[in-house]
Amino acid sequence: MDQLLRKLGLLDATLIIIGIVIGSGIFLLPNVIARSLPSRGAILAVWIVAGLLSAFGALAYAELGAMMPATGGQYVYLREAYGPCCAFLCGWVFVLAVMPGGIAFLAVGFSIYLGHFIPLSPFLSTAVSVLLVAALSAINYIGVEQGAWIQRIFTAAKIAGLLLVIGSAALYTQGPTLAQTAAQPLSYSGIGVAMAACLMAYNGWSFVSFVAGEVKNPQRNIPASLMLAMAAVIALYMSANLAYMNVMTVPEIAATERVGSAVAERTMGSAGATLLSVIVLFSVIGAINGCILTAARIPFAQARDGMFFRRFGQVHPRFKTPAFAIVAQAVWSGLLIFSGSYETLFTYSILSAWIFYALSVAAVWILRRKLPDLPRPYRMWGYPYTLILFLTVSVWFMADALITQTKPSLMAIAIAAAGVPFYLIWRGNSPASQAEIAVAVKSA
Repeated sequence: MDQLLRKLGLLDATLIIIGIVIGSGIFLLPNVIARSLPSRGAILAVWIVAGLLSAFGALAYAELGAMMPATGGQYVYLREAYGPCCAFLCGWVFVLAVMPGGIAFLAVGFSIYLGHFIPLSPFLSTAVSVLLVAALSAINYIGVEQGAWIQRIFTAAKIAGLLLVIGSAALYTQGPTLAQTAAQPLSYSGIGVAMAACLMAYNGWSFVSFVAGEVKNPQRNIPASLMLAMAAVIALYMSANLAYMNVMTVPEIAATERVGSAVAERTMGSAGATLLSVIVLFSVIGAINGCILTAARIPFAQARDGMFFRRFGQVHPRFKTPAFAIVAQAVWSGLLIFSGSYETLFTYSILSAWIFYALSVAAVWILRRKLPDLPRPYRMWGYPYTLILFLTVSVWFMADALITQTKPSLMAIAIAAAGVPFYLIWRGNSPASQAEIAVAVKSA
Protein backbone atom coordinates (compact mmCIF):
# COMPACT_ATOMS: atom_id res chain seq x y z
CA MET A 1 0.00 0.00 0.00
CA ASP A 2 1.38 3.43 -0.96
CA GLN A 3 2.53 5.69 1.86
CA LEU A 4 2.73 9.46 2.22
CA LEU A 5 6.29 10.75 1.93
CA ARG A 6 8.23 12.68 4.57
CA LYS A 7 8.81 16.04 2.84
CA LEU A 8 8.13 18.61 5.59
CA GLY A 9 11.08 20.09 7.47
CA LEU A 10 11.29 21.93 10.80
CA LEU A 11 10.48 25.30 9.20
CA ASP A 12 7.44 23.86 7.44
CA ALA A 13 6.06 22.25 10.59
CA THR A 14 6.62 25.44 12.61
CA LEU A 15 4.93 27.66 10.02
CA ILE A 16 2.00 25.26 9.74
CA ILE A 17 1.30 25.75 13.45
CA ILE A 18 1.82 29.53 13.42
CA GLY A 19 -0.18 29.89 10.21
CA ILE A 20 -3.17 27.97 11.57
CA VAL A 21 -3.16 29.49 15.07
CA ILE A 22 -2.84 33.11 13.94
CA GLY A 23 -5.97 33.55 11.86
CA SER A 24 -8.16 36.61 12.42
CA GLY A 25 -8.57 36.14 16.19
CA ILE A 26 -5.87 38.56 17.35
CA PHE A 27 -7.44 41.30 15.20
CA LEU A 28 -11.08 40.74 16.21
CA LEU A 29 -11.28 38.96 19.59
CA PRO A 30 -9.68 41.75 21.73
CA ASN A 31 -13.05 43.48 21.40
CA VAL A 32 -14.87 40.49 22.99
CA ILE A 33 -12.27 40.13 25.73
CA ALA A 34 -12.29 43.84 26.62
CA ARG A 35 -16.08 43.76 26.99
CA SER A 36 -15.71 40.89 29.45
CA LEU A 37 -12.62 42.11 31.35
CA PRO A 38 -12.51 45.90 31.77
CA SER A 39 -8.95 45.82 33.13
CA ARG A 40 -5.59 45.95 31.33
CA GLY A 41 -3.97 43.62 33.86
CA ALA A 42 -6.78 41.08 33.70
CA ILE A 43 -6.75 41.09 29.89
CA LEU A 44 -3.01 40.44 29.77
CA ALA A 45 -3.31 37.80 32.49
CA VAL A 46 -5.97 35.80 30.62
CA TRP A 47 -3.94 35.91 27.39
CA ILE A 48 -0.89 34.62 29.32
CA VAL A 49 -2.85 31.85 31.08
CA ALA A 50 -4.48 30.71 27.83
CA GLY A 51 -1.11 30.80 26.08
CA LEU A 52 0.64 28.79 28.78
CA LEU A 53 -2.23 26.30 28.87
CA SER A 54 -1.95 25.83 25.11
CA ALA A 55 1.83 25.53 25.41
CA PHE A 56 1.46 22.79 28.05
CA GLY A 57 -0.83 20.94 25.66
CA ALA A 58 1.76 21.35 22.92
CA LEU A 59 4.40 19.83 25.22
CA ALA A 60 2.22 16.74 25.61
CA TYR A 61 1.74 16.48 21.85
CA ALA A 62 5.50 16.85 21.45
CA GLU A 63 6.07 13.69 23.49
CA LEU A 64 3.31 11.79 21.71
CA GLY A 65 4.36 12.96 18.26
CA ALA A 66 8.01 12.05 18.76
CA MET A 67 6.98 8.65 20.14
CA MET A 68 4.39 7.87 17.42
CA PRO A 69 5.15 10.03 14.36
CA ALA A 70 2.32 8.64 12.25
CA THR A 71 -0.11 10.36 9.88
CA GLY A 72 -3.31 11.18 11.75
CA GLY A 73 -1.48 12.21 14.92
CA GLN A 74 -4.16 12.90 17.50
CA TYR A 75 -6.34 10.10 16.10
CA VAL A 76 -3.43 7.65 16.54
CA TYR A 77 -2.69 8.79 20.12
CA LEU A 78 -6.32 8.28 21.15
CA ARG A 79 -6.48 4.89 19.43
CA GLU A 80 -3.42 3.63 21.29
CA ALA A 81 -4.46 5.07 24.65
CA TYR A 82 -8.22 4.44 24.74
CA GLY A 83 -9.05 2.12 21.86
CA PRO A 84 -10.64 2.50 18.42
CA CYS A 85 -14.01 3.90 19.55
CA CYS A 86 -12.54 7.05 21.14
CA ALA A 87 -10.25 7.54 18.14
CA PHE A 88 -13.14 7.13 15.71
CA LEU A 89 -15.31 9.66 17.55
CA CYS A 90 -12.42 12.14 17.48
CA GLY A 91 -12.09 11.64 13.75
CA TRP A 92 -15.86 11.92 13.35
CA VAL A 93 -16.01 15.28 15.12
CA PHE A 94 -12.99 16.74 13.35
CA VAL A 95 -13.93 15.46 9.86
CA LEU A 96 -17.62 16.37 10.13
CA ALA A 97 -17.47 19.66 12.00
CA VAL A 98 -14.24 21.06 13.41
CA MET A 99 -12.01 21.19 10.33
CA PRO A 100 -14.50 21.86 7.51
CA GLY A 101 -16.46 24.22 9.76
CA GLY A 102 -13.26 26.11 10.54
CA ILE A 103 -12.23 26.22 6.88
CA ALA A 104 -15.66 27.55 5.87
CA PHE A 105 -15.67 30.09 8.73
CA LEU A 106 -12.27 31.46 7.67
CA ALA A 107 -13.18 31.49 3.97
CA VAL A 108 -16.33 33.55 4.64
CA GLY A 109 -14.24 35.90 6.80
CA PHE A 110 -11.87 36.32 3.86
CA SER A 111 -14.67 37.42 1.53
CA ILE A 112 -15.97 39.86 4.15
CA TYR A 113 -12.56 41.55 4.42
CA LEU A 114 -12.12 41.47 0.66
CA GLY A 115 -15.38 43.39 0.48
CA HIS A 116 -13.55 46.41 1.93
CA PHE A 117 -11.59 46.61 -1.34
CA ILE A 118 -14.06 45.21 -3.87
CA PRO A 119 -17.84 45.54 -3.40
CA LEU A 120 -19.27 42.02 -3.40
CA SER A 121 -22.88 40.92 -3.66
CA PRO A 122 -23.94 38.08 -1.35
CA PHE A 123 -23.64 35.63 -4.25
CA LEU A 124 -20.17 36.86 -5.26
CA SER A 125 -19.05 36.80 -1.62
CA THR A 126 -20.08 33.15 -1.35
CA ALA A 127 -18.44 32.36 -4.68
CA VAL A 128 -15.16 33.95 -3.59
CA SER A 129 -15.15 31.89 -0.39
CA VAL A 130 -15.79 28.64 -2.27
CA LEU A 131 -13.21 29.44 -4.98
CA LEU A 132 -10.58 30.19 -2.33
CA VAL A 133 -11.14 26.80 -0.68
CA ALA A 134 -11.09 25.12 -4.11
CA ALA A 135 -7.85 26.84 -5.17
CA LEU A 136 -5.97 26.02 -1.97
CA SER A 137 -7.29 22.45 -2.04
CA ALA A 138 -6.06 22.07 -5.63
CA ILE A 139 -2.57 23.21 -4.58
CA ASN A 140 -2.48 20.72 -1.72
CA TYR A 141 -3.86 18.03 -4.04
CA ILE A 142 -0.84 18.48 -6.31
CA GLY A 143 1.66 17.99 -3.49
CA VAL A 144 2.45 18.55 0.17
CA GLU A 145 5.53 20.56 -0.85
CA GLN A 146 3.37 22.99 -2.83
CA GLY A 147 1.05 23.37 0.14
CA ALA A 148 4.05 23.95 2.39
CA TRP A 149 5.31 26.72 0.10
CA ILE A 150 1.95 28.51 0.28
CA GLN A 151 2.19 28.19 4.06
CA ARG A 152 5.69 29.69 4.10
CA ILE A 153 4.73 32.67 1.95
CA PHE A 154 1.51 33.70 3.67
CA THR A 155 2.64 32.96 7.23
CA ALA A 156 5.81 35.00 6.71
CA ALA A 157 3.72 37.83 5.25
CA LYS A 158 1.29 37.82 8.17
CA ILE A 159 4.10 37.83 10.76
CA ALA A 160 5.83 40.73 9.00
CA GLY A 161 2.57 42.68 8.77
CA LEU A 162 1.64 42.03 12.39
CA LEU A 163 5.10 43.15 13.53
CA LEU A 164 4.68 46.37 11.52
CA VAL A 165 1.36 47.13 13.23
CA ILE A 166 2.84 46.29 16.65
CA GLY A 167 5.87 48.50 15.99
CA SER A 168 3.79 51.47 14.86
CA ALA A 169 1.53 51.15 17.90
CA ALA A 170 4.47 50.81 20.30
CA LEU A 171 5.89 54.10 18.99
CA TYR A 172 2.56 55.91 19.26
CA THR A 173 2.81 58.80 21.74
CA GLN A 174 -0.79 60.02 21.96
CA GLY A 175 -2.23 57.03 23.75
CA PRO A 176 -4.35 56.91 26.93
CA THR A 177 -3.16 58.59 30.13
CA LEU A 178 -2.55 56.75 33.40
CA ALA A 179 -5.90 57.96 34.75
CA GLN A 180 -7.69 56.52 31.75
CA THR A 181 -6.24 53.06 32.34
CA ALA A 182 -7.64 52.54 35.85
CA ALA A 183 -8.93 49.01 36.44
CA GLN A 184 -12.65 48.28 36.69
CA PRO A 185 -14.38 45.55 38.77
CA LEU A 186 -14.23 42.01 37.36
CA SER A 187 -16.91 39.34 37.19
CA TYR A 188 -16.59 35.56 37.13
CA SER A 189 -18.72 35.25 34.01
CA GLY A 190 -16.46 37.75 32.26
CA ILE A 191 -13.39 35.64 33.02
CA GLY A 192 -15.05 32.55 31.51
CA VAL A 193 -16.02 34.35 28.30
CA ALA A 194 -12.56 35.91 27.97
CA MET A 195 -10.80 32.60 28.55
CA ALA A 196 -12.96 30.91 25.92
CA ALA A 197 -12.12 33.68 23.43
CA CYS A 198 -8.38 33.42 24.14
CA LEU A 199 -8.38 29.64 23.83
CA MET A 200 -10.16 30.02 20.50
CA ALA A 201 -7.43 32.45 19.38
CA TYR A 202 -4.75 29.89 20.32
CA ASN A 203 -6.63 26.96 18.75
CA GLY A 204 -4.75 24.99 16.11
CA TRP A 205 -1.50 24.09 17.88
CA SER A 206 -2.44 20.39 17.73
CA PHE A 207 -2.97 20.24 13.96
CA VAL A 208 0.67 19.58 13.06
CA SER A 209 0.20 16.13 14.59
CA PHE A 210 -2.07 15.20 11.68
CA VAL A 211 0.88 15.44 9.24
CA ALA A 212 3.40 13.79 11.57
CA GLY A 213 3.82 10.99 9.04
CA GLU A 214 5.14 13.51 6.49
CA VAL A 215 7.62 15.36 8.75
CA LYS A 216 11.32 14.65 8.26
CA ASN A 217 13.20 13.49 11.36
CA PRO A 218 9.94 13.64 13.37
CA GLN A 219 11.54 12.65 16.67
CA ARG A 220 13.36 16.00 16.63
CA ASN A 221 11.27 18.25 14.39
CA ILE A 222 7.80 17.66 15.86
CA PRO A 223 8.74 18.68 19.45
CA ALA A 224 10.94 21.53 18.19
CA SER A 225 8.24 22.91 15.87
CA LEU A 226 5.60 22.85 18.62
CA MET A 227 7.81 24.67 21.10
CA LEU A 228 9.12 27.23 18.61
CA ALA A 229 5.68 27.96 17.21
CA MET A 230 3.95 28.37 20.57
CA ALA A 231 6.73 30.62 21.86
CA ALA A 232 6.38 32.79 18.75
CA VAL A 233 2.56 32.93 18.94
CA ILE A 234 2.52 33.85 22.65
CA ALA A 235 5.12 36.57 22.06
CA LEU A 236 3.17 38.00 19.10
CA TYR A 237 -0.16 37.91 20.93
CA MET A 238 1.20 39.59 24.05
CA SER A 239 3.02 42.23 21.99
CA ALA A 240 -0.13 42.93 19.98
CA ASN A 241 -2.26 43.39 23.11
CA LEU A 242 0.30 45.69 24.70
CA ALA A 243 0.46 47.67 21.46
CA TYR A 244 -3.35 47.94 21.25
CA MET A 245 -3.54 49.23 24.82
CA ASN A 246 -0.79 51.76 24.12
CA VAL A 247 -3.08 53.33 21.53
CA MET A 248 -6.61 52.80 22.92
CA THR A 249 -8.25 52.58 26.31
CA VAL A 250 -9.94 49.35 27.33
CA PRO A 251 -13.45 50.87 26.90
CA GLU A 252 -12.45 52.01 23.40
CA ILE A 253 -11.24 48.51 22.56
CA ALA A 254 -14.49 47.08 23.91
CA ALA A 255 -16.51 49.43 21.68
CA THR A 256 -14.46 48.74 18.52
CA GLU A 257 -15.39 45.73 16.41
CA ARG A 258 -12.15 45.60 14.37
CA VAL A 259 -9.52 46.58 16.92
CA GLY A 260 -6.51 45.83 14.73
CA SER A 261 -7.82 48.01 11.92
CA ALA A 262 -8.68 50.87 14.29
CA VAL A 263 -5.19 50.79 15.85
CA ALA A 264 -3.49 50.73 12.45
CA GLU A 265 -5.61 53.67 11.28
CA ARG A 266 -4.68 55.76 14.33
CA THR A 267 -0.97 55.05 14.06
CA MET A 268 -0.54 55.02 10.26
CA GLY A 269 -3.61 56.83 8.90
CA SER A 270 -6.03 55.46 6.33
CA ALA A 271 -3.15 53.60 4.68
CA GLY A 272 -2.69 51.72 7.96
CA ALA A 273 -6.29 50.49 7.96
CA THR A 274 -5.87 49.30 4.38
CA LEU A 275 -2.62 47.57 5.29
CA LEU A 276 -4.28 45.82 8.21
CA SER A 277 -7.04 44.51 5.95
CA VAL A 278 -4.39 43.10 3.61
CA ILE A 279 -2.62 41.49 6.58
CA VAL A 280 -5.88 39.87 7.67
CA LEU A 281 -6.43 38.53 4.14
CA PHE A 282 -2.92 37.02 4.13
CA SER A 283 -3.46 35.67 7.63
CA VAL A 284 -6.73 33.98 6.70
CA ILE A 285 -5.24 32.42 3.55
CA GLY A 286 -2.41 30.96 5.63
CA ALA A 287 -4.83 29.59 8.21
CA ILE A 288 -7.12 28.01 5.59
CA ASN A 289 -4.16 26.47 3.75
CA GLY A 290 -2.81 25.02 7.00
CA CYS A 291 -6.20 23.50 7.83
CA ILE A 292 -6.56 22.00 4.36
CA LEU A 293 -3.01 20.62 4.46
CA THR A 294 -3.50 18.90 7.82
CA ALA A 295 -7.19 18.01 8.05
CA ALA A 296 -7.37 15.53 5.18
CA ARG A 297 -4.89 13.30 7.02
CA ILE A 298 -7.47 12.41 9.69
CA PRO A 299 -9.92 10.47 7.47
CA PHE A 300 -6.86 9.11 5.64
CA ALA A 301 -5.60 7.51 8.88
CA GLN A 302 -9.08 6.27 9.75
CA ALA A 303 -9.52 4.69 6.32
CA ARG A 304 -6.15 2.94 6.67
CA ASP A 305 -7.53 1.38 9.87
CA GLY A 306 -10.65 0.24 8.01
CA MET A 307 -12.71 2.73 10.02
CA PHE A 308 -13.81 4.97 7.16
CA PHE A 309 -14.53 4.77 3.44
CA ARG A 310 -11.62 2.98 1.76
CA ARG A 311 -11.08 5.66 -0.89
CA PHE A 312 -10.11 8.19 1.78
CA GLY A 313 -7.03 6.07 2.51
CA GLN A 314 -5.73 6.08 -1.05
CA VAL A 315 -2.51 7.89 -2.02
CA HIS A 316 -2.41 9.59 -5.41
CA PRO A 317 0.03 7.58 -7.56
CA ARG A 318 1.72 10.67 -8.99
CA PHE A 319 1.35 13.41 -6.36
CA LYS A 320 1.68 11.19 -3.26
CA THR A 321 -1.09 13.01 -1.42
CA PRO A 322 -4.39 11.83 0.14
CA ALA A 323 -6.06 13.25 -2.97
CA PHE A 324 -9.60 11.92 -2.53
CA ALA A 325 -9.69 13.03 1.12
CA ILE A 326 -8.64 16.55 0.08
CA VAL A 327 -11.34 16.73 -2.62
CA ALA A 328 -14.06 15.41 -0.30
CA GLN A 329 -13.05 17.90 2.39
CA ALA A 330 -13.22 20.78 -0.11
CA VAL A 331 -16.68 19.71 -1.30
CA TRP A 332 -18.03 19.43 2.27
CA SER A 333 -16.54 22.82 3.23
CA GLY A 334 -18.11 24.36 0.12
CA LEU A 335 -21.51 22.92 0.99
CA LEU A 336 -21.24 24.40 4.49
CA ILE A 337 -20.42 27.80 2.97
CA PHE A 338 -23.40 27.65 0.58
CA SER A 339 -25.79 26.50 3.29
CA GLY A 340 -24.63 29.07 5.83
CA SER A 341 -24.57 26.38 8.53
CA TYR A 342 -20.77 26.52 9.01
CA GLU A 343 -20.84 29.04 11.87
CA THR A 344 -23.34 27.08 13.97
CA LEU A 345 -21.53 23.80 13.32
CA PHE A 346 -18.11 25.28 14.08
CA THR A 347 -19.34 26.96 17.28
CA TYR A 348 -20.98 23.76 18.53
CA SER A 349 -17.86 21.71 17.78
CA ILE A 350 -15.35 23.78 19.78
CA LEU A 351 -16.20 22.12 23.10
CA SER A 352 -16.18 18.62 21.63
CA ALA A 353 -12.79 19.35 20.05
CA TRP A 354 -11.45 20.44 23.43
CA ILE A 355 -12.65 17.18 24.98
CA PHE A 356 -10.34 15.31 22.62
CA TYR A 357 -7.46 17.72 23.28
CA ALA A 358 -7.78 16.94 27.00
CA LEU A 359 -7.99 13.20 26.34
CA SER A 360 -4.91 13.38 24.10
CA VAL A 361 -2.89 15.18 26.76
CA ALA A 362 -4.04 12.66 29.38
CA ALA A 363 -2.80 9.96 26.97
CA VAL A 364 0.77 10.89 27.96
CA TRP A 365 0.10 9.52 31.45
CA ILE A 366 -1.83 6.50 30.15
CA LEU A 367 0.74 5.49 27.53
CA ARG A 368 3.66 5.84 29.96
CA ARG A 369 1.99 3.04 31.88
CA LYS A 370 0.52 1.11 28.98
CA LEU A 371 3.65 1.23 26.78
CA PRO A 372 6.52 1.98 29.19
CA ASP A 373 9.23 0.51 26.94
CA LEU A 374 8.32 2.42 23.79
CA PRO A 375 11.18 4.84 22.94
CA ARG A 376 10.40 8.45 23.86
CA PRO A 377 12.89 10.79 22.12
CA TYR A 378 11.23 13.71 23.92
CA ARG A 379 9.54 13.70 27.31
CA MET A 380 6.95 16.31 28.31
CA TRP A 381 8.66 19.16 30.18
CA GLY A 382 7.39 19.69 33.73
CA TYR A 383 5.55 16.35 33.83
CA PRO A 384 3.32 15.62 35.74
CA TYR A 385 2.68 19.21 36.87
CA THR A 386 2.21 20.72 33.42
CA LEU A 387 -0.11 17.84 32.51
CA ILE A 388 -2.15 18.27 35.69
CA LEU A 389 -2.45 22.03 35.15
CA PHE A 390 -3.61 21.55 31.58
CA LEU A 391 -6.22 18.97 32.55
CA THR A 392 -7.42 20.98 35.57
CA VAL A 393 -8.00 24.15 33.55
CA SER A 394 -9.50 22.11 30.70
CA VAL A 395 -12.03 20.47 33.03
CA TRP A 396 -12.92 23.90 34.46
CA PHE A 397 -13.26 25.36 30.96
CA MET A 398 -15.56 22.55 29.78
CA ALA A 399 -17.64 22.55 32.98
CA ASP A 400 -18.01 26.34 32.82
CA ALA A 401 -19.11 26.09 29.18
CA LEU A 402 -21.66 23.42 30.08
CA ILE A 403 -23.14 25.68 32.79
CA THR A 404 -22.99 29.06 31.06
CA GLN A 405 -23.50 27.90 27.45
CA THR A 406 -25.69 24.87 28.00
CA LYS A 407 -27.29 24.56 24.55
CA PRO A 408 -24.05 24.77 22.48
CA SER A 409 -22.33 22.44 24.95
CA LEU A 410 -25.06 19.81 24.74
CA MET A 411 -25.02 20.11 20.96
CA ALA A 412 -21.26 19.54 21.00
CA ILE A 413 -21.74 16.36 23.01
CA ALA A 414 -24.56 15.30 20.68
CA ILE A 415 -22.35 15.76 17.59
CA ALA A 416 -19.73 13.45 19.13
CA ALA A 417 -22.33 10.90 20.32
CA ALA A 418 -23.90 10.80 16.85
CA GLY A 419 -20.76 9.03 15.65
CA VAL A 420 -21.32 5.96 17.83
CA PRO A 421 -23.72 4.13 15.43
CA PHE A 422 -21.33 4.78 12.55
CA TYR A 423 -18.43 3.46 14.61
CA LEU A 424 -20.34 0.23 15.23
CA ILE A 425 -20.98 -0.13 11.49
CA TRP A 426 -17.37 0.44 10.47
CA ARG A 427 -16.01 -1.54 13.40
CA GLY A 428 -18.00 -4.56 12.25
CA ASN A 429 -16.60 -4.26 8.73
CA SER A 430 -12.99 -3.41 9.60
CA PRO A 431 -10.23 -5.96 8.84
CA ALA A 432 -9.34 -6.18 12.54
CA SER A 433 -12.93 -6.94 13.50
CA GLN A 434 -13.31 -9.55 10.76
CA ALA A 435 -10.14 -11.25 12.00
CA GLU A 436 -11.49 -11.26 15.57
CA ILE A 437 -14.76 -12.87 14.38
CA ALA A 438 -12.88 -15.52 12.40
CA VAL A 439 -10.75 -16.42 15.42
CA ALA A 440 -13.85 -16.65 17.62
CA VAL A 441 -15.67 -18.90 15.14
CA LYS A 442 -12.62 -21.15 14.78
CA SER A 443 -12.24 -21.44 18.55
CA ALA A 444 -15.90 -22.37 18.92
